[in-house]
Amino acid sequence: MTATRVLLADDHDMVRAGFRIILGSQPDIEIVGEAGTGAQALERAIALNPDVICMDVQMPDMDGIEATRLIVADDSVASAVLILTTFDRDDYLFEALQAGASGFLLKNSTPEQLIDAVRVVAAGDALLSPGVTRRVIERFGSQPAGQAEPAPDALDTLTDREAEVLQLVAQGMSNAEIATSLFVGEATVKSHVSKVLQKLGLRDRIQAVVWAYENRVAVPGA
Repeated sequence: MTATRVLLADDHDMVRAGFRIILGSQPDIEIVGEAGTGAQALERAIALNPDVICMDVQMPDMDGIEATRLIVADDSVASAVLILTTFDRDDYLFEALQAGASGFLLKNSTPEQLIDAVRVVAAGDALLSPGVTRRVIERFGSQPAGQAEPAPDALDTLTDREAEVLQLVAQGMSNAEIATSLFVGEATVKSHVSKVLQKLGLRDRIQAVVWAYENRVAVPGA
């Protein structure tokens, strides 16, 4: 079994040490590097190309949001970014999602939640809790229409069932809940979600939720 390779980015040595102990205790997780600033995080992400980057928000030189944006935009880096912050602030959450982060976790989470989060984003999924989903819906669903019409070419690539699955993902439903709603197997739903992400050029469910509301494919309360 290949271990998940993790880069720790936080400006506090003791915080990194704690994460190193928690994650390093798992046989399927390997800490391959550390960074104390956003600039170092970007540099080491490019050099090491880890599977997951545990990224703090407030760091010297460059904050974690900007580092995330640059890492996600770099085609040579295939890392998923898990934002870890002390502050439960909506501005951090939404900026992290728009920057391309695959997860958002508070530092007061349990060791088990941290381990699970790393495994989830390493598997290509998004750490999208119901509470986070509601906040995304409230934020993006309440924006004025602006660019209300989605790109027709993008929508035309989806089948009717894939468009339906996207709507349900945007409502915060899990694969199991979508399967129950559509009377299909969970594996079928997972396949539909994967195809939606691929066709729309999205990294994960978080980006799918944001995309659906920004493009008015989904509306609050639908």
